[in-house]
Amino acid sequence: MTSPPAPLSTVWRGGTGWRARLRRALRRLKARAAVETLPSVEAYALWAAAYPPRAHNRLMEIEQAEMLRLLPNVAGRSVLDLACGTGRYGLIAGQRGARRVVGADNSAAMLQRGGLRPAAEASMTALPFAANSFEVVICGLALGHLPPEAMRRAIAEIARVLRQGGTALFSDFHPYLYLKGGRRTFCAPDGATYAVEHYPHLVADYFAAISAAGMMVTAISEPLRQVDGAEVPVVLVMQCHLIACFSGE
Repeated sequence: MTSPPAPLSTVWRGGTGWRARLRRALRRLKARAAVETLPSVEAYALWAAAYPPRAHNRLMEIEQAEMLRLLPNVAGRSVLDLACGTGRYGLIAGQRGARRVVGADNSAAMLQRGGLRPAAEASMTALPFAANSFEVVICGLALGHLPPEAMRRAIAEIARVLRQGGTALFSDFHPYLYLKGGRRTFCAPDGATYAVEHYPHLVADYFAAISAAGMMVTAISEPLRQVDGAEVPVVLVMQCHLIACFSGE
């Protein structure tokens, strides 16, 4: 049996917790205003010294669990860890028996801090690899650093370097969480807290870019967690396959 709605007077007095939600929203706005946002290359140059090649915060733990759930069997396959940072996913691929693992990232500081070799300093939008070079491309929490047009170019580059029938797996800070005020922040060596440059790409934006690149989405995950008393999606994980016979031209 459905309960009747609370009287307006009860709601106004805070019977549904509106005052607490308002206070939380105001705190988020104040905190956001106080945190400087840095371009991603500048941010990771500062973050690198304290950025180990493993999931080291709750968001990354949630993201990695879903990425590994959707990661195909990489044993005996060639893998690109794109925007590898300190090499988290490349190292996992190597541990799982990948035949060849290569990293790529535009942050020299992150590459130097990490243990993944070989690794190229390169932009996601202009990869220094021949077409059809890899059977699996993994890209963790990086496409959101790119504005929309650059994100589309990066996905086209992923498709270009994939072999036919290959798998791309990527994750992003969920656009819903970002639009609710969530940010990826870190503490720099000087003790200051910064946010990393981010652009919220909707699921529909990714579907359009993936389709335009000749790939097909084969799995999607949007794990939910409690944020301010409500369950919201915190990360977006998408698995794609390069459609056979797509020329990329």
